Amino acid sequence: MHAPATPPPVSSAASWPEGLVIRSATPIDAQQIADFHNLPGYRSGTLRLPYQSADEVRRYLEQPINGSMNLVAVVDDLIVGDIGLIRANGRRSHAAMVGMGIHDRYHRRGIGRALLGEVIAIADQWIGLHRLELTVFCDNQAAIALYQSFGFETEGVHRAFAFRDGAYVDAFAMARLRM
Repeated sequence: MHAPATPPPVSSAASWPEGLVIRSATPIDAQQIADFHNLPGYRSGTLRLPYQSADEVRRYLEQPINGSMNLVAVVDDLIVGDIGLIRANGRRSHAAMVGMGIHDRYHRRGIGRALLGEVIAIADQWIGLHRLELTVFCDNQAAIALYQSFGFETEGVHRAFAFRDGAYVDAFAMARLRM
């Protein structure tokens, strides 16, 4: 099978790490996505359960949620990150939820910044979204700093938000408003 075509970036790719490609996720990517979703560091920062199968990922990519966008970051033909944008509907059609993660061995290389920048550029320049929302575990300082650098602000704390490593953990509700 051939790799999916890579469209030109929406944001400034000049600031991306060398060799990074961002493109739409496709069902062909299911195994690679499942592989890095199952890494302990990736999984610890998300709500994913262990042992996500490639078939689960494939089904999601074949029938995405209406109004959603799923992008992957690729370095040397290896998927090293992903980000999703799920648009709300009805009276919340001005808003979307963002979720992302980076491969355990590719942290601190600018990949998360490139993915988030691309999704924000799409939200601002192509969809006209007013509000982007996300949740992040309160102990994930690197992610919080990244989100803040893009204008996300903490709006509240979800106490006992999720069960992780045998204990309940809190998460911040963060949002970015485009005026």
